[in-house]
Amino acid sequence: MVTTDTRIDTEVVLSVEDLRTHFTTRWGTVKAVDGISFDLRKGETLGIVGESGCGKSVTMLSLMRLIPVPPGQIVSGKIVLDGEDIVPISEQEMAEIRGSKIALIIQDPMTSLNPVFSIGNQVEEAIEIHQDIPKQSIMDRALEVLRKVNIPAAETRVKDYPHQMSGGMRQRVVGAIGISCQPQVLIADEPTTSLDVTIQAQYLKLLKDIQKDSDLSIIFITHDFGIVAKMCDRVAVMYAGRIVEHGSVRDIFNNPSHPYTEALLASVPRMDRVVDRLFSIEGQPPPLHDLPVGCAFADRCPVVMDKCRESYPEIKAVSDGHTAACWKVE
Repeated sequence: MVTTDTRIDTEVVLSVEDLRTHFTTRWGTVKAVDGISFDLRKGETLGIVGESGCGKSVTMLSLMRLIPVPPGQIVSGKIVLDGEDIVPISEQEMAEIRGSKIALIIQDPMTSLNPVFSIGNQVEEAIEIHQDIPKQSIMDRALEVLRKVNIPAAETRVKDYPHQMSGGMRQRVVGAIGISCQPQVLIADEPTTSLDVTIQAQYLKLLKDIQKDSDLSIIFITHDFGIVAKMCDRVAVMYAGRIVEHGSVRDIFNNPSHPYTEALLASVPRMDRVVDRLFSIEGQPPPLHDLPVGCAFADRCPVVMDKCRESYPEIKAVSDGHTAACWKVE
């Protein structure tokens, strides 16, 4: 089932304009995010897909203002959240926004949950920082969000520590912390990677239910196009720090217009086809400290032309709301 709701007429809660995040290294300047732009609307899910190292996670860390300085730095661009550009604001101001207006669920809950504090302590901490409410109300709110993410016997489990819970339960606890202060935007950075298929399906349904109840806007980072089809309204395909194609899920699946998008889709095994060998994309992405003048995908592209190596293609409209950065798009 492919999601078709693109929510074109709804309010934009997050607008990213020409964002560039670079890292200074001994080899040169690594352009991890190199001029990306997109909008996220209220109640919408935007999927961001691409190979490892294409800039997905750095984009999300940039949105949260969690880039380590040095060696990293947001060198230009705007991140407009709820009408305010959060790039130039102070760290203290950002600390008030982070968690309350925009929250993050990271890939591995064991790296974000503190092993020496109970689950209850960690959920309550986020609420206490951002909401000026009495202690009893903080405890009640913590139990409420744990129940919301389907933690069984929440009154008892709040006393447990992360190592006493399964991987699926720990991921739900991280989700509970993320939604505890009712943010407008939730970033989910490959939250189902460490989960088995059954638990993964339950977790995705849980996120959709939470989104439906609260009109939450979600940015979902994943390698899995099956998850994109189930979860997302629109999708942005990233390669070498740039968005190379952007459109509704239906447009991307039915009319992929960038060779990289076509290759990613071809890499997904099909249950209705028998093949001797699964498709793979030949070669490797270019080093981000030494990007070519032209299209970064040129050396791996099956339809490369001379001008692909000479200059980077402009972003062109394929159809209404569907764009691609490729010279073959007329």
